[in-house]
Amino acid sequence: MTRLSVLIDEAKETGSQDFMQLISQVSRILTFETTHQGKLRLTGRLVHLPPTGEAVVIGDIHGDLNSLERILNETRFIEKAEAKANLYLVFLGDYGDRGPYSPEVYHVVFRLKTMFPEKVILLMGNHEGPEDLLAHPHDLPFHLQRKFGGAWHEVYKALMHLQRQLYTAVLVEKQCIMLHGGVPSMAKTLDDLAFAYEKHPKEHHLEEILWSDPSEGMRGTRPSPRGAGMLFGGDVTERFLRMLDVRCLIRGHESAGKGYKFNHNGRILTLFSRKGLPYFNRHGAYLTLDLSQTVKNVETLVPFIRQF
Repeated sequence: MTRLSVLIDEAKETGSQDFMQLISQVSRILTFETTHQGKLRLTGRLVHLPPTGEAVVIGDIHGDLNSLERILNETRFIEKAEAKANLYLVFLGDYGDRGPYSPEVYHVVFRLKTMFPEKVILLMGNHEGPEDLLAHPHDLPFHLQRKFGGAWHEVYKALMHLQRQLYTAVLVEKQCIMLHGGVPSMAKTLDDLAFAYEKHPKEHHLEEILWSDPSEGMRGTRPSPRGAGMLFGGDVTERFLRMLDVRCLIRGHESAGKGYKFNHNGRILTLFSRKGLPYFNRHGAYLTLDLSQTVKNVETLVPFIRQF
């Protein structure tokens, strides 16, 4: 059996105590990293990646274990990481909810973080946000109850605490910014992005990072029909990218029929990395990104977007 097959079987068979231990282990790793003792370079909850090597970028998974297994199998991430390849695995958030294998997806993702802590980067999505911004419907408790029975509530409490330790964004200098949802429209400095969690809820940067969506044919922002975050126009995107001195934004958060879509004249790439109900996209997609490549606009990344 391959290492991936063993990991998938482990996720299916794990009990509540082993899962709780895994959560504690990942929490300790994130604490270690955020106190600048790990190998990742951080400003607040912003991860700086050097413009070298490769990144596999994965959008929303939402409890779809089959899609996650396929991506890991196609990219051979585990084999490459064990061979010390210059490689990162970046998750854009939304690991659970709305998918029956949410606990198993969390297990696989967390095990990867423990196996390769400096290579696996876990971003916060709107389904991992603070309690006042938590997405609805929120069916993760039902999936945990199915998996862990009467121990589900203890697991849920630990998982919620861990999710709020996750990172906010990834910055590749001169190249791109990666986050879950959208542009913090009132951000004026890098610190507004990096310390958005600490500034919440007094300032709305985190809400927009987790919840906002790009919209065509408009300028500025307007309230989102999601009930949180904003719709934002191309001018907001341009201003944000100029502030960070990068060329494009890579995000998740929205289902896309092809598994991906572009917005704002090639400045935004959306990735959605799962298939099946309750979503109706025909394909999922992920990105294999050469971090040293100069990205003029996200449409030049088409050859590196993998559909399934």
